[in-house]
Amino acid sequence: MMDARTNNFPLDNQRERIGSENIFFIELGFGNDSHGQLGGWSSTKAAVRACRNAIEFNSIPSIKRLIPEGGYDALKLDVLLAVPQKYQEGLDLHEVAKVFPFGDVRFELQDGGMVAPSGIAIEKLGDINDDMVVVCASVTVGK
Repeated sequence: MMDARTNNFPLDNQRERIGSENIFFIELGFGNDSHGQLGGWSSTKAAVRACRNAIEFNSIPSIKRLIPEGGYDALKLDVLLAVPQKYQEGLDLHEVAKVFPFGDVRFELQDGGMVAPSGIAIEKLGDINDDMVVVCASVTVGK
């Protein structure tokens, strides 16, 4: 399914979800952005930070043994993003996908995350209000 909310990044139908027998690990992260609601920068920046937070402290030295044909490039990543509904439209999944240096990335979106007041709106930073956008990420890694 192509989705205008995500700049035509295909959602859900790229391939089947990773089966539980093929999951190596599941990582969770969250990210937020306090400025730049105009144009969707806030949700994209928060999603990038959430994905980085989920994967930043990992190493899989045995990947060639786990996936002899392909190693890191053969990894499959299922990324579930919980994004506040009112900020999903501007989310740029192509930008978020750049967080992952290896593997076949599959995205799924759901309503979630949080919108909290930052206490300040700075027009020069692209603010249209004082919304702070929080995104949660679950990254399932497998083969």
